[in-house]
Amino acid sequence: MAEIHTEYIKLDQFLKLAGVIKTGGEAKLFIASNDVQVNGVHEDRRGRKLYPGDIVTVNGRKFSVG
Repeated sequence: MAEIHTEYIKLDQFLKLAGVIKTGGEAKLFIASNDVQVNGVHEDRRGRKLYPGDIVTVNGRKFSVG
């Protein structure tokens, strides 16, 4: 689980925090070329707001927002 200390975190920031990508600049291309889901729904917006309790799945690997 990646800990956040704000009301929400954007998907690109979360992917960086979770160690999926190294820089925020990679997010757009990474999201476009990989299977990224939020709560079971395909997501292609790097600015998608994530809230505690959301589940992000990247190529079958699950991450919890908390």
